[in-house]
Amino acid sequence: MFRLMSDPTRLSIILACLDAPASVGEMAERIGISGSLVSHHLRLLRAARLLQADRRGRQVFYAVMDQHVRSMLTDMVDHVTEAGPEGETEGEVAAPG
Repeated sequence: MFRLMSDPTRLSIILACLDAPASVGEMAERIGISGSLVSHHLRLLRAARLLQADRRGRQVFYAVMDQHVRSMLTDMVDHVTEAGPEGETEGEVAAPG
């Protein structure tokens, strides 16, 4: 599961449908890659049970499958974006003196 999510494109796809279900076209536009590449990654993510598909007419919408996965990703994003003790965001280095 973590190996699949370590790919930046796949992680972007998961995050694109974290808050609300998204279609292949919406994800492709949001991420800036082709629909066929999104579909390829979705096949892997569905096989790992990270995402689920819901067919609505001719379109398929994808969403995070499990509340545990949703919580883990939400916590990870919150941790990365939270400000440190001196107001810097994680990953930033405070200027000396």
